Amino acid sequence: MFQPYGEEAALERCRWLIEKLDSGDVALRRLSALSGERAGQGLMLAAMVARDPAGREDVFYACSGLSRQLYAVSPDLAPSFRVAPPVVSPDAIDAALSKNDGEIHSLTARLAGGGLTGTEREALKERRRSLTDESLAAVFSLYRFRCADGKERGLKEICAEYGMRTGRGAGILPPTGTGECAGQKLLHLAFSQGLTPLSLAEVFYCGADSPDIGKKGKAFPPCDSRCGIVLPVMLGLEILYRDGDIIIVNKQSGLLSVPGRGPDKQDCIVSRVRRLFPDCMEQPSVHRLDMETSGLMLLAFTPAAHRELSRQFQEGEVSKEYVALLDGVLAKKGIAPEGVMELTFRLDINNRPHQIWDSVYGKKAVTEWKIECVQDYHAPDGSRRPATRVLFRPHTGRTHQLRLASADPHGFGVPIIGDTLYGSCAEGERLMLHASRLCFTHPMTGRRMEFTSPAPF
Repeated sequence: MFQPYGEEAALERCRWLIEKLDSGDVALRRLSALSGERAGQGLMLAAMVARDPAGREDVFYACSGLSRQLYAVSPDLAPSFRVAPPVVSPDAIDAALSKNDGEIHSLTARLAGGGLTGTEREALKERRRSLTDESLAAVFSLYRFRCADGKERGLKEICAEYGMRTGRGAGILPPTGTGECAGQKLLHLAFSQGLTPLSLAEVFYCGADSPDIGKKGKAFPPCDSRCGIVLPVMLGLEILYRDGDIIIVNKQSGLLSVPGRGPDKQDCIVSRVRRLFPDCMEQPSVHRLDMETSGLMLLAFTPAAHRELSRQFQEGEVSKEYVALLDGVLAKKGIAPEGVMELTFRLDINNRPHQIWDSVYGKKAVTEWKIECVQDYHAPDGSRRPATRVLFRPHTGRTHQLRLASADPHGFGVPIIGDTLYGSCAEGERLMLHASRLCFTHPMTGRRMEFTSPAPF
């Protein structure tokens, strides 16, 4: 994962924290026993610089895991040393695990002994797996995270959203330790107390006798395995890149790019970016994705960056690719494996926001395509049907360009699956269109940048 906030100020505080730990002015208090495999290992430390509603800045600290907690030994440090507590207390987790612990240990002991047939051994292993999953589910049900929008979300809901976003399904079980990362604790604290994070950094820490001493003090981004599940939901955005001028996000299907008309249409990518980064310009979007489309979206933090990126889009200097799943087999309609089509469309003023073919008054839409494969589409109702995976490269940026290239009789005549405007969308379905590649020139540095995002279908 990309670190969502700037690291510089927080890294300075992390280095200060390591100095205080090494000097004994700060220590790690043991909250619970370390497991055998964790003994002697290091942990992650994190610092967050945040601003309160009155504009005052403060620093907060956290460490990873449940077994240890930071505390100030020096009386001079104690009054101002602010530490984020665990999201769930160790006592609550121990209580959740206690139901099955005895039987799990008994099964482990039996498996370590002899005299079991192969069938008996597999039955015991399956029973232990079942009990372990049940215990993990009980622990994960305790985790509730305060998010940037002020709402509280349980880990089960967060995992379901992650599963849908990545195409892995809603029933995934997160890795052990999810919810115990230092950065997650700090963001949970910030959003619980109405703080605005300004800088966040995480570094590795260990004792002098650790085999990992070479990594001590090294900064690491949030982990993909645990933070990659939790942080995008907490933040409301999956941030792929950010600096002082631009931000790249992986937009989820079903979310507006920019605010619409009415109070029910204010939640969008732009409003979420501005909520996380209040110093962002008021209108940061330089292009849009349809609400139902997922994938890469670029926004600017400053007017200068916005002007330059807008110019690049207008002059065709930005390269884009989309992946779509079309509802049928294009080859059966005699459509070539690849090619370029030119179509002309305009707004249907009697049926907004639909676009219609108009060879006289329509605007030209140029689309390059390449058929990647034919695959089985698994519908939400359990049925299957053939679908064609197509890679689109739009050379222009017309409204609904790819949806029309697919569905309109002047194009393929085969709609994208889940298209509510030009095809059909069954219950539980989404538009199978994803912005998978974006290539542009950085508006300030002049460096060519390329981002990719695999389609979640």
